[in-house]
Amino acid sequence: MTNVFSTPDKVINRDKLFKAGLMTLEKEGWEVSRIKGAGKSSVRRITKDGESKVASIRTTQNTWVAFPRNKSDTAWGTLEGADMVVAVSVDEKDSPRFAQVHFVEGSEMRRRFDRAYAARKAAGYKMPVGRGIWLSMYDLEAKSPVTLVGAGIGLDNPAVGRIPLSSIKAGERDAAEEADDAEEAEGSGDADEVPLTIAEAKRRLAMTFGVDPSAIKIIVEG
Repeated sequence: MTNVFSTPDKVINRDKLFKAGLMTLEKEGWEVSRIKGAGKSSVRRITKDGESKVASIRTTQNTWVAFPRNKSDTAWGTLEGADMVVAVSVDEKDSPRFAQVHFVEGSEMRRRFDRAYAARKAAGYKMPVGRGIWLSMYDLEAKSPVTLVGAGIGLDNPAVGRIPLSSIKAGERDAAEEADDAEEAEGSGDADEVPLTIAEAKRRLAMTFGVDPSAIKIIVEG
């Protein structure tokens, strides 16, 4: 099973993406601090002009962002208490060059994940409790395929920061942060579980057979 913590390069890029989120928050005037007793390194208290919010920082190296349901299947784990989600994605999955930072209201993100969860449940998808539900950052939301319900997070919330990955120095992480990373990887699920879109399937097949994607025809039978 592969995930975003499976290779040294992926660990480094994850740290760079996380740091890009922190850098962008500070550039936008937010003071960032840890929340005592929160127990999650990806959750931060952010304050600006007397306003205080809880921010959940999520990173993705495949342009799909995930949140897991809690163990009782009643809410979205760390998303449930978030006032804001700082979603940090690579610009391109296969050859990433930039960290793209998006600020999303927590209520909007919850509505998107609620829609996605309801749609997939109605379609008969198996969604083990505690495993991540994945939403596309840059595909348009659509009813079909069902995996695009809730998508388009990065399109509807344009990036407030776009930072070259080569300019970001990955910092060392302490034992608590590494433990949180391991738990986050387990909760988010395998990066290979990200739903495959028709466009991406055509692109991959075109590369395999050395033809233009327009030459690929895919028929899906239910």
